[in-house]
Amino acid sequence: MTKRAFDILCASLGLVLLSPVMGMIALWIKHDTPGDVFFRQERVGRFGRSFRIHKFRTMASGASTLGLPITTSHDTRITRTGKFLRKHKLDELPQLIDVLVGDMSLVGPRPEVPEFVAMYPPQVRDEVLSVRPGITDETSVRFRNEGVLLGSASDARKFYVETIMPLKLASYLDYVRTRSFRRDFSILARTALAIIRG
Repeated sequence: MTKRAFDILCASLGLVLLSPVMGMIALWIKHDTPGDVFFRQERVGRFGRSFRIHKFRTMASGASTLGLPITTSHDTRITRTGKFLRKHKLDELPQLIDVLVGDMSLVGPRPEVPEFVAMYPPQVRDEVLSVRPGITDETSVRFRNEGVLLGSASDARKFYVETIMPLKLASYLDYVRTRSFRRDFSILARTALAIIRG
């Protein structure tokens, strides 16, 4: 089975099995704050093509256009529902739609906004963007509490660009160069375990 076939199979099953949970989350978001259930944002995908990523909305409606393109643990834009969804990574579930249509994979480098991709060194950018971006990867587990790290920095954007992003890029390159089904299964298992443990 190819990686793409595996993605389609798992995304399809995931959307069917998780549809009751996703439905309840959607109702919770609508009840908590006014606005759309989904958050859509331009991200850079395979070969540098832009696509609109899907997430459950975790901020006040329209708040994503204000402030930084990164989110800290103390971000006042995050709603009460959003805090819970982010903590348990439930806001990422709609990305199964992005996997199904071919914009993303289950496992791969996390897709960034154009502003940050423009900062990638050219050779690194070409290599990282040679594969589909993923819902999860090594850095999703390693930087699970990224918001807390950014919240403790005096300049969150500078800390992300100068400290976190280089570590992520190194991890992305390692994944692209050594990717395999075995490694994908390992990343998926560790992601699930991290979510369960909270």
